[in-house]
Amino acid sequence: MGQQLVDEKNIAILGAGAVGQLIYQQLFANGHAPLFITRDHEQQQHIAFTALDGRVTESTATLLCNRSDPSLFEHIQLLIVCVKAYQISDALKSIIDKLPEECHILLLHNGMGPHLEVAKQLRGQGLSLGTTSQAALKKSRWHIAQTGPGSTQLGDLTGPHLSRELKACLLNAIPGSQWCEPILPSLWHKLAINAAINPLTAIHNCNNGALAQAQYRQQISDVVSELVEVASADGVELDKSALINRVFEVIELTGANYSSMHQDIANKRKTEIESINGFVVQRAQHHKLTAKVNLSLLEQVKNMELDYLQ
Repeated sequence: MGQQLVDEKNIAILGAGAVGQLIYQQLFANGHAPLFITRDHEQQQHIAFTALDGRVTESTATLLCNRSDPSLFEHIQLLIVCVKAYQISDALKSIIDKLPEECHILLLHNGMGPHLEVAKQLRGQGLSLGTTSQAALKKSRWHIAQTGPGSTQLGDLTGPHLSRELKACLLNAIPGSQWCEPILPSLWHKLAINAAINPLTAIHNCNNGALAQAQYRQQISDVVSELVEVASADGVELDKSALINRVFEVIELTGANYSSMHQDIANKRKTEIESINGFVVQRAQHHKLTAKVNLSLLEQVKNMELDYLQ
């Protein structure tokens, strides 16, 4: 039986993909009622959620069209952005002028880079970043299933800090979440895992576990080594050997999984390569460093995309 939202909160989610709906469900289960900002004109949407234990729950979410009157955005105190990295700038442009100055923005996506552009768009709002290893997939547009637990790191980046009340709201609702100051080391750590695993699984059309084979070890080590050097130039120190070991741990732990980039290529979708290996290459160039292995992976995946993207 569906449950109607009764607790009106000042939290909005931009992006109703698997991660956006998962965060909605976790907030909802903790007594909050975030709304979705979408391109749809519908005001309500029946949505379903299959939990890790297989239980299915249903609810009715409030939708707010991104073209709605600015007055409807005035109450939003926290905007959680869960669209793909390459969609963030355009998605925010459509609503940034409608958000009140006291609205805090949290970016929660794969890869890095969009925060540099978003920071330029802000009009006094605070900006936080996050990363999650929780796994979910869409069974239909408004029905997701959580497929794996995980950890979530959140932290302030620029501008006014997230209020104590909203911080507690997020940490209490999202299992395995923690507040990290500074946040950038956590993002670089996650980026290293994605940069080493995602493009190789896409290029070689394999699951994560296949990368445990000896033929990939040097390439994976080189990807991480380049990233650690670039991160250091950006002011973030990472433990190279520990990070390489962590990549191989993740390969083992998620051996049967197919990475999101593998799935994007398999389904002829645009990948997030530009915000993963592409970000490493971009920051390397900024610091006049070379990142040859990351550049090679970037070019290979971009060439694969060219086969079907117009």
